[in-house]
Amino acid sequence: MVRALLPRARLAVTRSLDEARAWLRDEVSRNPPSLILSGGGDGTAVGLINELRALHLDIPPIGVLPLGTGNGWANVTHAPKTRHALRRIAALGDESPPVRTFALVEVEGRIAPFAGTGWDAEIVSDFKAQLDKLPAPLRDANAGLSGYLKGMFTRTIPRHLFGGGPANVRLINTGEDALTVDPAGRVVPLVGGRSGAVLYEGPASVAAGATTEEWGFGFRAFPFAHAAPGRISVRVYGAKVLEATRNMFKLWRGEHPMPKMHDFLLTRCRMEFDRDVAFQIGGDLAGDRRSIELALSSESVQLVDWSRMLAA
Repeated sequence: MVRALLPRARLAVTRSLDEARAWLRDEVSRNPPSLILSGGGDGTAVGLINELRALHLDIPPIGVLPLGTGNGWANVTHAPKTRHALRRIAALGDESPPVRTFALVEVEGRIAPFAGTGWDAEIVSDFKAQLDKLPAPLRDANAGLSGYLKGMFTRTIPRHLFGGGPANVRLINTGEDALTVDPAGRVVPLVGGRSGAVLYEGPASVAAGATTEEWGFGFRAFPFAHAAPGRISVRVYGAKVLEATRNMFKLWRGEHPMPKMHDFLLTRCRMEFDRDVAFQIGGDLAGDRRSIELALSSESVQLVDWSRMLAA
């Protein structure tokens, strides 16, 4: 499809991070492109920008195509189906597409649109474990939202129902004075939110930070990600699994306020847990952690704004 619609494009089909790294090093670094189309999900795009960064290359505008699992970045930039997206890019000729700038979270030397611990990471882990056990013919049929929900309801939720409550977290502000969101959705200073202050201490079914609204599948996990420029939206959800399940659709829509949802708008923070918790960066699992540090990256990324392109 790409060869037919974009014959001048350099095309690489990679099956591992090593293959992608080699292509970027050997091909892209010698002749940097003015636009990269990323055919995959958030993890693919995150891997791409981090490899470009490791090679000390400028990150060009990126058009995220909805070829992944959750497609969070593709959804928030309103990417159309891939064939339609490629046709619109082809129609531009030598013109540049409209773009939208996204800030990034920096964690453990990597940059991403979101990172965190708790159910989001556990559900990703359960989803992938479930796919790995299926025979190849059934994987595609279970790779989308239905498979994601199946993993949540057959693995993640039962484990929390019968395996005890969530981990406890201490959230410490290590950056500028904290902001928060009032019940009406307005950004306001957080009383007592100075640098060094403990902003929250208690149960955390989810503790994460983001600079984009979505986790994927249309799940608006961070509705205030763009409420305060120059800040990360950090959310801690303290409800147990039954309460969260009852409120699942409200959580999915990003409704505010929500009982036991705590919102902070920060430049830097540290989360300390009382036990090991699953951790993900940009939708890809990164192992278990007892402590993580999130910071607003000094770098940002420009993504093709498909909604503006389609409206033109």
